[in-house]
Amino acid sequence: MGRFLLRRAVNYIVLVFLAATGVFFLASVSLHPEVNYLEKHPQPPLASVYTQLHAFNMDPRVPVTTRYWHWLTQLVLHGNFGLDWQGGSVGAEMGRRIFVSTELLLVATILGSVGGVAFGAWNALRQYKPSDRASTLFSYLMLATPVPVVAVTLRTLDNKIGSPIQYTGMYDPRVHGALAVAGNNIEHLVLPTLTLLLVQVTLFSRYQRSTMLDVLGAEFLRTARAKGLTRRQAVLKHGLRTAVIPVMPLLVYNIVLLFTGAVFTESIFGWHGMGEWLVSSIGYNDINSVAAVGIFTAGIVLVAGLLSDVAYAALDPRVRT
Repeated sequence: MGRFLLRRAVNYIVLVFLAATGVFFLASVSLHPEVNYLEKHPQPPLASVYTQLHAFNMDPRVPVTTRYWHWLTQLVLHGNFGLDWQGGSVGAEMGRRIFVSTELLLVATILGSVGGVAFGAWNALRQYKPSDRASTLFSYLMLATPVPVVAVTLRTLDNKIGSPIQYTGMYDPRVHGALAVAGNNIEHLVLPTLTLLLVQVTLFSRYQRSTMLDVLGAEFLRTARAKGLTRRQAVLKHGLRTAVIPVMPLLVYNIVLLFTGAVFTESIFGWHGMGEWLVSSIGYNDINSVAAVGIFTAGIVLVAGLLSDVAYAALDPRVRT
């Protein structure tokens, strides 16, 4: 296992390097940060604009290869992601945004994964019963509903019933004191977490129900029953573990990709995380910020692949041999 993980780590370093290179070149060619300054009134002198962009390593007059080499050496030798179009530290902003996204997504992804697997397996055991038909109808309605509609609907319902739940931003800046801020932060997590939770549970439950139905008719499950296990014991000990294996890559990749994929949820509820940062960076033609998000996304995708392989090996002994 150690040798396997080492080989994967080397491959991932190479892939992250290639992804980072591709993102930087694509952003440098397609984005035009000078527009941010030329749209101001009064318009600053063009020479001043290019001087400012040169200090940020975003001067379009400088060849892309030269800018790339400067960016790469700063990143590799000093861990410096550069400056954004306003002169702020990209690395510091990325660290803050990762923390925000982690706080927003941690509970939702854990509960969504566990709840989706459990709900899908339960529906498979009750195939074609009223509860299964009702959950199937609800799942398809949820999957057909865009995430912004779900988020806005929850906000509207919260306002209609006069609920005291606050939902905009991480916490109310008027609240003071560590305990009060922590409690207010939890309150602000309720609606965005519920939005992500509803979407994930319905998605995962559909896949889990399908794989569970395949397992329920398998010979090894009948053999377990013949050896004296009850249906419940056979399903929980042998059936569910086997049925989770095909769903595991979906679970892992979906969880990590939410870091940059929960754009609508972050924007609607005022959580300034990685997803919102990616969209706003593209809107501001911020080359260095887009490149940083590209590196982060490439890294978490590859980590997801590694976690998926490890989880697969843990669930299926045949992989380990």
